[in-house]
Amino acid sequence: MNAGLNNIFLIGPMGAGKTSVGRYLSKKLNKDFYDSDQEIEKRTGVSLTWIYDLEGLAGFRQREMKVIDELSMLSNIVLSTGGGCVETPEVRDFLYQRGTVIYMEVSLQTQLSRLKRDKKRPLLQGENPQEVLIQLWEEREPYYENIADFTVVTDNRSVHDVCEEILTWLHHT
Repeated sequence: MNAGLNNIFLIGPMGAGKTSVGRYLSKKLNKDFYDSDQEIEKRTGVSLTWIYDLEGLAGFRQREMKVIDELSMLSNIVLSTGGGCVETPEVRDFLYQRGTVIYMEVSLQTQLSRLKRDKKRPLLQGENPQEVLIQLWEEREPYYENIADFTVVTDNRSVHDVCEEILTWLHHT
């Protein structure tokens, strides 16, 4: 854990609640809040789906790496990241070296229930979102585990409860 920049980075799969928890946590800790996906959309002026369609996954990952590199160099922030950012080795290094990494773990059933009506997730627009989520979990979970300073399970829990657990852990480290 690197407290030098006093940053908190939230990682985990789609539907774990990273953005909601990040907003709440940033208010409680009096830190600025950023969401890497929203930041990419803000800077490009287009949706993530549009970027995926035009530039593919590789193009999107390049943009994501640049944004996370810049944001993670700020200090005193809470950053909610995209679920797949951990696939990029440089991003894992940025997060691990520049702040406290919190893995927000969520079950497949909770993910499916939270994401079933979400049309903004390019990777879930195919025939079998459940299969996609299982494959993504298998690919990404070792990365989440590897760089996390703390893991919190978000299934069947309110944003408040998840934040309280994180805050309790932070105050004891």
